[in-house]
Amino acid sequence: MKDTPHLAGIRLHPIKSLDGVQVPECRIGPGGGLELDRVWALCSPDGEGIYGKNTAAMHLVRAGFAPDLGAVTLSTASDRRHVPAQTFAFPSGFTAAAEWFSAYLAQRVVVRYAAEGYPDDTIRNGPLVVSTATLQAVADWFPEIDLEESRRRFRSSLEIGGTCAFWEDRLFREQETDAVPFSVGDVRMAGTNPCPRCAVPARHSQSGVEMTGFQKRFSELRQAHYPSWARAPGRIGHFYHLGINTRVAPAEHGKVLRVGDVVINLRADP
Repeated sequence: MKDTPHLAGIRLHPIKSLDGVQVPECRIGPGGGLELDRVWALCSPDGEGIYGKNTAAMHLVRAGFAPDLGAVTLSTASDRRHVPAQTFAFPSGFTAAAEWFSAYLAQRVVVRYAAEGYPDDTIRNGPLVVSTATLQAVADWFPEIDLEESRRRFRSSLEIGGTCAFWEDRLFREQETDAVPFSVGDVRMAGTNPCPRCAVPARHSQSGVEMTGFQKRFSELRQAHYPSWARAPGRIGHFYHLGINTRVAPAEHGKVLRVGDVVINLRADP
């Protein structure tokens, strides 16, 4: 499998903005993303989202999941906002978990649950795809970041092994209507667009400490290493992007992805 594109990792983020968990297999959920991915989301009573990008204290919350994902233990490393660790049923315990988050953030928090999840992009509803080699390339650019920290910062759902860096840039074209079909095992997807990034990758995933100049340096290096075979520069307004958003048709819902599944680009591209 070393030189064959394959699914090298599946990472769920069951609570939006919090820790990911690696799993050996996962179904496509009812919304087109991964089952149990981002199915809890925090917001204020008026509906404004509470995420890592707008609430830096979220970086200090640890979410530890049971092996079957049936429970989550929430804890915090914050000395200023310490609340005792507590375990909740998952995903059914969202109402009780809201009390824990309210105590930690010192404001009223509502935790919403939806089986279809709360993706950042409801139109490009599929899992975010990136290659292991891409994440390693980013780690090589920044001595402060190792491969695992690169994974935590960029929060991709599907990691593709057996490829060169930026292999996933094959999966989009000049027009989004000209989506690139590909398959991961039995699951068909369509690559739609490069994923623009927010402030989160510039911060240490577990402390929230920001790396000065990260976005500028990342963009410069991303442009310098942009693959010569990538054919859609017109889709890129800036180079602060990494990974490819996807769409998954309803016919694929319920199908299972497994680590080791072969990835096939269904269009005759390089």
